[in-house]
Amino acid sequence: MRNLVVIFGVCANGAWAEVPRVSVDIAPVHSIVAAVMGELGQPDLIVPPGASPHGYSMRPSEARALDQADLVFWMGSGLSPWLEGPIESLAGDATALDLLARPETQVLEVRDGATFEADDHDHGHGGDDHDDHDDHGDDHDDHDDHGDDHDDHDDHGDDHDDHDDHGDDHDDHDDHGDDHDDHDDHGDDHDDHDDHGDDHDDHDDHGDDHDDHDDHGDDHDDHDDHGDDHDDHDDHAEVVDPHAWLDPENARAWAAVIADELSVMDPDNAAEYAKNASTFSNSINELTDDIEAIVAPIRGRPFVVFHDAYHYFEHRFDVEAVGAISATDAAAPSAARVSELRDKVASLGAVCALTEPQFNPAILDALGEVKLGEVDPLGATLEVGPDLYGQLLTNMAVSLSNCLK
Repeated sequence: MRNLVVIFGVCANGAWAEVPRVSVDIAPVHSIVAAVMGELGQPDLIVPPGASPHGYSMRPSEARALDQADLVFWMGSGLSPWLEGPIESLAGDATALDLLARPETQVLEVRDGATFEADDHDHGHGGDDHDDHDDHGDDHDDHDDHGDDHDDHDDHGDDHDDHDDHGDDHDDHDDHGDDHDDHDDHGDDHDDHDDHGDDHDDHDDHGDDHDDHDDHGDDHDDHDDHGDDHDDHDDHAEVVDPHAWLDPENARAWAAVIADELSVMDPDNAAEYAKNASTFSNSINELTDDIEAIVAPIRGRPFVVFHDAYHYFEHRFDVEAVGAISATDAAAPSAARVSELRDKVASLGAVCALTEPQFNPAILDALGEVKLGEVDPLGATLEVGPDLYGQLLTNMAVSLSNCLK
């Protein structure tokens, strides 16, 4: 079994708690994991704020953290195709969960064309809707004791006999928090952003193959491999939008999944993980209410986005864009696309266009007289930690509201 971080705290039974080492791909998901782990431990962030998850070269400290991880939570190859290889080679002994492929995740399809039609508000995967969220805070009360629930979970580490020896230089687990303080120049690494929609070659239809989550070892008799074994899911290979963290109901569902996974490896602290997941769920109730109040006055007013990255947020709060100037954040828009969107903006009287910190807003000048608003779906300007997720969604709502007033 892989080494575990020893946290200097005493469990209820008097034993020293052993908390798994956890690596997470992007800051919003890292924030959810940090909230569930609480004071028991701190997850490591693979892609630092300001860097693109679509293409990134890990620093040695980030690769070392991934190598020493017992658990990896990521959004899958649809968002970060480059990360699939390092997870297999460096974290081969770890349990890696592709959150986009989880059956609890509500997924949306990538929208085609420069202009969008009204959404029908149907979700894929986990459930139909969450219009009434008042009772979600109590949904996790039965997670208090995960230890007994997972007696049949195999040892995560010993089952991976084929994991290469990465060398003695990884025996010591460096302080990863400090490793991220000084980020090298990532600008050159991220000039090319992959297409959000087309990167889902490994994300097939995420149907019922994941219902049984009993065995975490290599055998996986009842729990399909979320990263690789989607042979039966070809229908969604190129259409699933990977930005699913922008729906707070997905964040709520993932917090419960994260608590369960941590409890499998650390049953002594199962009650603490469950309590933290329940607290996070309650915070989602408050966050959703706050955002509803912010966007209610501007609901129905048309706006456009630089690229189609906000569908989950728009869909959840019924404030949907009428089009995107660029098909992806990697490609410049064609003249025909700009012309189509300009006509749509003129016909609807759209007055707002949303851009992101890393994009040059000058390209939006082609749309005519529109007010610009800046949104940050990855939390590039926020402090990494458990508070980032709520701040990120609140800031998006405020930016949209200010742009449309």
